[in-house]
Amino acid sequence: MNKKERIDRVELMRTFVRIVETGSLSAAARQLATTQATVSRRLQSLETILGVRLLLRTTHATKLTDDGERCYQHARRVIDSWLALEDEVGQSEDEPVGTLRVRAPHAFGQDQLLTPLARFLDRYPQLTVEWMLNDKSVDFLSDNIDCAIRVGADVDPATVSVHLAEVPRYIVASPQLLERFPPVTKPEDLSALPWVALNTFYSRHIELYDGIAAQPVRVAISARLSTDSLYVTRSMALIGQGVAAVSAWTVEEDIREGRLVHLLPHWQPAPLPVHLVYPWSRYYPARLRRFLEIMREVMPQIAGMRPPVRGQ
Repeated sequence: MNKKERIDRVELMRTFVRIVETGSLSAAARQLATTQATVSRRLQSLETILGVRLLLRTTHATKLTDDGERCYQHARRVIDSWLALEDEVGQSEDEPVGTLRVRAPHAFGQDQLLTPLARFLDRYPQLTVEWMLNDKSVDFLSDNIDCAIRVGADVDPATVSVHLAEVPRYIVASPQLLERFPPVTKPEDLSALPWVALNTFYSRHIELYDGIAAQPVRVAISARLSTDSLYVTRSMALIGQGVAAVSAWTVEEDIREGRLVHLLPHWQPAPLPVHLVYPWSRYYPARLRRFLEIMREVMPQIAGMRPPVRGQ
């Protein structure tokens, strides 16, 4: 009976922490795959055990009481300690279990990352992975995500961001398009050509570096099409709709086969950093630590990638 009570109390604290971090009982219920009524009963049970009111609820908001704030801080430490115990006692450190929830960019996550993902699954057969593709920024708590792979995004100081690799970018155009315009011999010549803009990273101008000068050359561009899809950008460049600046890995074969021309190879946009991002915590489960290890190992070796520059 005592063992059951201890297990129940850990579950009550987990539920309370989820309520606080998601902001509502209904959101906590969704993430815990249970009903709002069950979450409400667990909250009431925890308040009864502790003999205090933890939350003040109105029709529009949920607010922690002073006792609730203290309980939340203690509960987080207890849960972290419990997770560490599960890792160290309930399983081999080399054989993590459970489910890892990862978010990755659409293009990257359905192409370049599948080989390292498969290697991770093969290495740890007791693990399962939820692999979710989305290019938007991550709210780890409300989205219930363990970590995210971000390409080109600004580092959020509120999270842990591990710089894994860089993605070089090329300026490309189809031979058919280039036949209609004067030769491109310097960055300024690019302004005379139509563009397909990958608006996540550029829209009205693009900055190019020659690897010598510290400052880039800024080139004004006129986009005939603007999109947030890397694949659309490449496809429209292939059929001659415009010049594009795209990740090297998407067009290296096109360049080799002559479908696209690499313009001004000595001038390139700044490479895009690739980070593995996850929320700060006192304890990280083995499945997250092992995923970080394999990403650090394989990411710089993926075709079209390179190791991050030291000091960044």
